[in-house]
Amino acid sequence: MACIRPDGKPTESGTKMLRALKSGLGSPEEIAKDTGLPLFRVRSGLRELTQAGLAIEKDGKHELTEKGAKLIG
Repeated sequence: MACIRPDGKPTESGTKMLRALKSGLGSPEEIAKDTGLPLFRVRSGLRELTQAGLAIEKDGKHELTEKGAKLIG
C-alpha cells in the first residue's frame, strides 16, 4: 500500500502521516502511535513522502515541507 498515488497526491495513510507531521510529531514511533498505522508502514511511508518532497528528515525526525503542507491544506 503506497502513500502517494500515481497522480502525486497522498493516499489515506499518506495524509494521516502528513497531518501527524503538521501537528509536530516527527519520529516514526510518534506518528505510528498517533495514526494507528503499523510502525513498518510509517517508516516506509516516510521514505516515500520524503522522496516525493512532501517531508524532510533532520536528525532522525521528519518535518512537513511547504509542498506537503499545501497538499493537506
